[in-house]
Amino acid sequence: MSIEPSKTDAIRDQFERFVVPNYGRFPVELVRGEGSHVWDSANRRYLDLFPGWGCNLLGHCPSPVVAAVKAQVDELIHVPNTWYTASQGRWAELLSERSFGGQAFFCNSGTEANEAAIKLVRLHTPRERFKIITFTGGFHGRTLGATAATGQVKYHEGIGPLMAGFRYAPFGDLEAVRKLVDDETCAIMVEPVQGEGGINLPPPGFLEGLREMCDAQEMLLVFDEVQTGCGRTGEWFAYQHFGVVPDVMTLAKSLCGGIAGGALLTKPEIAPSLRPGMHAATFGGNPIAAAAGIATLEMIEDQRLLERVGVLSDYFRSRFQELAAACSSISEVRILGLMIGLQVDADGAAVVQRCLEEGLLVNCTQERVIRLLPAMTLSDSEAEEGCNILAQVIREVS
Repeated sequence: MSIEPSKTDAIRDQFERFVVPNYGRFPVELVRGEGSHVWDSANRRYLDLFPGWGCNLLGHCPSPVVAAVKAQVDELIHVPNTWYTASQGRWAELLSERSFGGQAFFCNSGTEANEAAIKLVRLHTPRERFKIITFTGGFHGRTLGATAATGQVKYHEGIGPLMAGFRYAPFGDLEAVRKLVDDETCAIMVEPVQGEGGINLPPPGFLEGLREMCDAQEMLLVFDEVQTGCGRTGEWFAYQHFGVVPDVMTLAKSLCGGIAGGALLTKPEIAPSLRPGMHAATFGGNPIAAAAGIATLEMIEDQRLLERVGVLSDYFRSRFQELAAACSSISEVRILGLMIGLQVDADGAAVVQRCLEEGLLVNCTQERVIRLLPAMTLSDSEAEEGCNILAQVIREVS
């Protein structure tokens, strides 16, 4: 259930002495991962339905990614972006071909990608246009600019003054957005599906309306696909479900199969605005990340995993809708591909803790949304096991 007390005490003491305490941690030391399972130092196995906070879309330690990274480490670990590397160019080409034909800027995380997007939209538009509309319940990262873009007051406390220029509209409310647009507005930035905000899907016509508004007002449309992108929803990118093409798109999390990596994609006519000297990332697009990114895309295609997302999504939807019909504590089930949120009238943290005790790893966001971001390589039996445990726990806690 947890690591032995003697080792727990030693690890906690080490962390208390040497690690900044900015994370809440479970009293478990994870030592190994494979597929949708991880093992702790006591050799207890857990079924992980929230692997790597969404980064491990291919499961833990996917063989093609591991092999690509090992091979790359033997050849070249890092060179700065003052040099050409074939792998970075190939990675950019593969992403461009699977999206809207844009150009890529590589970085190391979703927050970095969003910072680049903020800078790009301001550089590309006239100087007097600097305002960016984002949405309540959204989440764009924890650096100062990305935090300012995040329309959740709890993340703003104690760090003011925030970066100027952000305006927040209710997610899904086109009329509220229209009222915020003025002559100083340069862009709208939105998650096609809000992840940290609770797996909130856009109402019909909302994203289409944002595209029309941006076109009419000569603003740029930025899609933060850090959580939704790279196959998570069953399409390469979530915008492809809605037929709405952004001007700028940000990616990270599952981009490199569990290796750190981030990217911004933008249309070729916009890309030159991020001119030399205006933005950079020392480790962005490094050979290891590029090797992992290429291997990730190839594995998804070779194993037809986008199709697998649809199969798994249908199973989870059926199971959780059935559970909701029988369990009054579940007020809503929200699913797109393998983004899954269960709105519960219960203590979400207690659900997570009881699942941990039963050997299942899940997440709670916004206090009452049980969030799952399972791997697209999850087996039928693993999906069934996870649903069974979660259903049992929700009934108990409720």
